[in-house]
Amino acid sequence: MSNRSRSSTLQQFLATQPTLLDVRAEQEYAKGHFPNSFNVPILTDDERRQVGTAYKQQGSDAATALGHKLVSGDLREQRIATWQRICADYDNVHIMCWRGGQRSGLTQQWLAQRGVQRPRIDGGFKALRQQSLAILNHPEKTFWLLGGRTGSAKTVIIRGLHNSIDLEGHANHRGSAFGRRLTPQPSTVTFECALTIDYLNHAQRNLVVEDESRTIGSVGLPERWHQCMQQADIALLEVNIEQRVAHIKQEYVDEALIEAAQHGLTEEHLHQQYQSALLRIGKRLGGARMQTLQKLLAQAFRQQASHTAWIDYLLREYYDPMYDYQLSNKQHRVKVRGNADDITDFLTQLS
Repeated sequence: MSNRSRSSTLQQFLATQPTLLDVRAEQEYAKGHFPNSFNVPILTDDERRQVGTAYKQQGSDAATALGHKLVSGDLREQRIATWQRICADYDNVHIMCWRGGQRSGLTQQWLAQRGVQRPRIDGGFKALRQQSLAILNHPEKTFWLLGGRTGSAKTVIIRGLHNSIDLEGHANHRGSAFGRRLTPQPSTVTFECALTIDYLNHAQRNLVVEDESRTIGSVGLPERWHQCMQQADIALLEVNIEQRVAHIKQEYVDEALIEAAQHGLTEEHLHQQYQSALLRIGKRLGGARMQTLQKLLAQAFRQQASHTAWIDYLLREYYDPMYDYQLSNKQHRVKVRGNADDITDFLTQLS
């Protein structure tokens, strides 16, 4: 098979959003994985380390023998049983390890001995990852940016469109200094894998994304995507400050407190999280504004003042001036502006 044919085959495969039985070790999986993946290692991190040491000191045969010894008896049966349940519960299951070698081959063999026939990924995660990068590095769609001041509820519009990708959703971060969530962000590789699948499942020629910085929290956008976004036309959402303050309070305070409670965390935890966010932008805020915000924030979390006070101050004194400056450098790219209904209607009509 030629490289072009292989690339096309892998792209078509990824577009099917396959269920992946990923038998790599936990640390390998954590560094990067595709959506719809189940990580049930044939060798755990510790077992893989032992096998690796045996390989270096005694060679391939000794390492293979140790691997079979470590995963034998009841432990082997438990892992096979878990693989069987996944294969029974989900369609289109493919077995995958790092390079499509011994680990996925042995998993496939053990399942076949139980009457479960499942294909494995030729080339493993490495091949799928290379194909993912090829797709992300050569986007063929026309990008449109949804812009607007902080708190305009841009993400709400993005999530309601049929021709958009929710970058912040995939990054598990709200995008601002205060946007860190209680659950961790994915690795950059996992983020890019999710973008690939989402991208392949958009038939429209135009792709709408939110106007983002190069990084969303700790996760970086693909370089080529960021370049496309830097040149894209902009649909500018215009929302008054009262609505923006209300939206931020709902998302960053009301909903955030409910989420914190669900994780067994107190209101003080959220207070400290936002205090840390202030420190991260402290140099740009300056001493006087920093002190004012710290005071307003503390008063709000002690029920001595409304949360709207610190949110309003933060928008007027920090985010809005910064946004005005950034917008002044890209006014020529703004093709339409209006309220939420106007912008939603316009973006919906993009094919």
